Amino acid sequence: MKNIVLILITLSVSVGIGNCQNGRNPTAEIIIDEVEFSYSELKGLGSEIGVCRRDPSDIILVDGIYYVWYTRTEKQYSGYDASIWYACSEDGETWTEKGEALERGEKGSWDEYSVFTPNMLKASGKYYLFYTGVKPTEGNAEGKFENNSINDITGIGIAVASHPDSSFNRIFSEPVLEVSEKPGDFDSYRVDDACLIYKDNTYYLYYKGRSRKYGKEGPRHTKLGLALSDTPGGPYLKHKSNPLIHSGHEVMAWPYEGGIMSLVSGHGPEGKTLQYASDGIHFKIVASFGDDYPKAPGSYRIGDFTNASEQKEGISWGISMFYGNDEKWPHLLKYTLRIRN
Repeated sequence: MKNIVLILITLSVSVGIGNCQNGRNPTAEIIIDEVEFSYSELKGLGSEIGVCRRDPSDIILVDGIYYVWYTRTEKQYSGYDASIWYACSEDGETWTEKGEALERGEKGSWDEYSVFTPNMLKASGKYYLFYTGVKPTEGNAEGKFENNSINDITGIGIAVASHPDSSFNRIFSEPVLEVSEKPGDFDSYRVDDACLIYKDNTYYLYYKGRSRKYGKEGPRHTKLGLALSDTPGGPYLKHKSNPLIHSGHEVMAWPYEGGIMSLVSGHGPEGKTLQYASDGIHFKIVASFGDDYPKAPGSYRIGDFTNASEQKEGISWGISMFYGNDEKWPHLLKYTLRIRN
């Protein structure tokens, strides 16, 4: 299955003075000729009636073992009533589910009802698990989460461990990233789906945001935001240029040619595109593709994405999800990505 890309674009991206002083050319040229996706089933994480596995993290390699984290629930297809589980593999094809990595928060906490959409950052000899959480809808008589597009806000939290197989402990009692208090802001209703990259001595936290002003139409107006920190555990401050990309529903970003590449899903006017920013901020479209792009994808983090400003090599594979139908529950797939330039 191929998606022929007919776009040859030269990007002129403004970068900071510090980048120029480091001898980097402020004009980044990225030429993409072809984008190709392919898929295969994963043993151990495939379709299972009564079990929903979705929204996988990026994959890391530790002592010859691959690890992935994901949202898991036996209650429904949705990830809004779930916890975070993990699995490991020796070859990236056959996986062993190890168990729950992060439980729901304590009663009365901001993440009491559900924790989901995990991602992983390996930094400073530790493993930082970023996740989204919600609490029960205020006033709901049954203590459930309604997803009502009004006041069911989310937050992004962090838990840390000394090893992927160790217990993950929450760093803070409150989210490290919260929704904006201004109803018209792009992220006043949702902050979700963190993706972490280290670049220029700074931790870049890419996330998706939704605004209260769009109500039930909010998913169609999802946009990409960025928050920055000097340390992996935060605090993270939202960038003044937000939103960086005015489309997408899931966040997938990775180092590429000294900058950052992002795969933008099908939601919005810039949907189904690859976008590149040499500075990780000012993204421009460099390719487009069809409907067969990976859904809710995580990527294999080559070199743990520890120095994006020097990393030339992009990604080649990762894990995405099948959303489910009448015959199969949501489950995880392996995808491969080939970019020709």
